Amino acid sequence: MQRVDVVIPCYNYAHFLQESVESALSQAGVDVRVLILDDCSPDNTPEVGKALASRDDRVTYRRHTTNMGHIATYNEGIDWAGGDLFLLLSADDYLLPGSLGRAAELMRTYPNVGMAFGNALIAEPDGNASRADPLGDNVRPMQVLSGPQFIRLSGASNLVPTPTAVVRTALQKQVGGYRKELPHAGDMEMWLRLASHADVGFIKEDQAVYRRHASNMSLQYYGENILSDLLQRKKAFDALFSQTTDSLKKDQTLRRFLARELGNKALQQAGIAFNNFDLATAAAIQRFALEVSPELRNSLPCFKLACKQMIGPKYWYALKSIARRAAGCMRRNRVSSSASTGTTVGS
Repeated sequence: MQRVDVVIPCYNYAHFLQESVESALSQAGVDVRVLILDDCSPDNTPEVGKALASRDDRVTYRRHTTNMGHIATYNEGIDWAGGDLFLLLSADDYLLPGSLGRAAELMRTYPNVGMAFGNALIAEPDGNASRADPLGDNVRPMQVLSGPQFIRLSGASNLVPTPTAVVRTALQKQVGGYRKELPHAGDMEMWLRLASHADVGFIKEDQAVYRRHASNMSLQYYGENILSDLLQRKKAFDALFSQTTDSLKKDQTLRRFLARELGNKALQQAGIAFNNFDLATAAAIQRFALEVSPELRNSLPCFKLACKQMIGPKYWYALKSIARRAAGCMRRNRVSSSASTGTTVGS
């Protein structure tokens, strides 16, 4: 039976901690150890953590005397891990039954797989749930991707729901810990780094639940912070090509593809900034996009943004309003015409 070491970093999540720990301890088909790393939480995390450790000798509780931040806490967990497999599980997330067993089975079946991930359920603040389904429906129950395949699928996004990511401990130790200079793109950079050394497995099952709430939500638009996020993603790509295998270092096609993906994402964010009347941020993000991928200068997204900037947000919204009304009139006229002639719209 494979051993999975689960590290649960916790800061101010005492009210979620028990569910997170018990979701790991209850996993079937694997031998589990849990390390709770309390990053000097001001709530009652010590009380909850010590109680959990006293009830089950598979649980260890550690508390920092000062707040060290999430990157240092993650890396402490990596140093502690010694089992066959390793998982970082935030204290506000939890595993679904059988998830670790499925990951262990995939990695036992495919020795070249260094990391496995799967679907996740997202618990929304309003009580509803949605699904993070990274590869869609057209995949096998267990899918193996080569490293370059995974990197292309990821593009400029974080493809992996973090609480589902199970890694071979030996590979995690080999590639090293999280980078302190990438506090917001650390997960994405880590998946790319792992994929540059091994295949990646995907499990078409709901593996974990990720809670989205006020203290961990990333707003769709967050002003100047988005430029910092985009810069960190570029640094993640730079790190990938500077410290990866020789074959990836020489893959200029992949390098251009990722640059274009990041540039397109930046242009999308520039459009969002423009729509929020933040013209300075929109212009700064647009400059970043074209620095990353100059070929986007002649792309449709760049042309559209340039038109919006030329017209200005006030008149752009006026034109959009007129276009929406015109489209509505055309639809109503089609319905009216079809009704009078006895035909069906779209036939």
